[in-house]
Amino acid sequence: MKRMIALLLMMCTLTACASGAPEAADPPETPPAETAPKEQAAAPESIEGTATFSQAAPEQLSYAVELETLADSAKAEDGTELAVRTYVLPRMSVEREDGTAVTEAATPEEETALAAAGTFNSQFESWAASDNFDEITSWAEEERVFRVESGLAWHPYSLELTCEVYQTDRLVSVRAEYYSNTGGAHPNTVLLAWNFDLTTGQFFAPELLASDGQAFSQAVLDVLLEQSRETAASYDLAPEEFFWANYAEILSGWSSYAVSFDETGMTVGFSPYELASYAAGAQVYHLDYDQIAGYLSGHGLTVLGLSAGEK
Repeated sequence: MKRMIALLLMMCTLTACASGAPEAADPPETPPAETAPKEQAAAPESIEGTATFSQAAPEQLSYAVELETLADSAKAEDGTELAVRTYVLPRMSVEREDGTAVTEAATPEEETALAAAGTFNSQFESWAASDNFDEITSWAEEERVFRVESGLAWHPYSLELTCEVYQTDRLVSVRAEYYSNTGGAHPNTVLLAWNFDLTTGQFFAPELLASDGQAFSQAVLDVLLEQSRETAASYDLAPEEFFWANYAEILSGWSSYAVSFDETGMTVGFSPYELASYAAGAQVYHLDYDQIAGYLSGHGLTVLGLSAGEK
């Protein structure tokens, strides 16, 4: 029970580092509390390695987003591996038009760009630092001793984060999946997302792209409710039977879950346990841009690379 409470607290801390709010994950064993001008943007593309794109600026600076791997492990005194973590994290850098990296600002534009990159990178550094790896290693050592004494096989604890990055010249949207296997009945998966506005140099909640945040939130909720009814019906169940009984209330807080963007629209993801049972798996909803464009402000359209004609 003591370990269960600690896991829940740790999960809440990690998830708070993600999910789109101006800045916003460790996995749950129970449902977690879990975590914009007007021009036609360049055609977006989804990346898994390095993405480079230009922000409209007098100096023609560009931001390069690379996926870097943080991998390490902890071992017992006898050399037995206790825990392994492998995190694939995005890292942003700034480049001049000639391809040279900007490490020290020589102009106001470079200073602004470096500040934006620093804000972006700090978010993921903080996420990785909040995983309580030392504590998890301690739990692993306790369980390993128990298993050895009981004649049971030992398998190291495992923590993993994978990321996909979508970019336009004004947006970086990161969709991630956190996986952990820490000796429980089954591994856990948490869906995460971060959205970064290059025109402001800040992470943002999706409502900030709308002319009326409340109307936008309600419109998205209506779509989520309809898709939920369709999902439940495909199993010949009522929504209250397939999802948690208070699923509608959970859906109403959709923007605090894993919201991300790509070339096709907006995705809202709920991890296992958040909206339905573990057996039901993650619940992922998708909205095309034509379903949300009418609620976006001019700034929101620009950030997402949409034209006013799509409203």
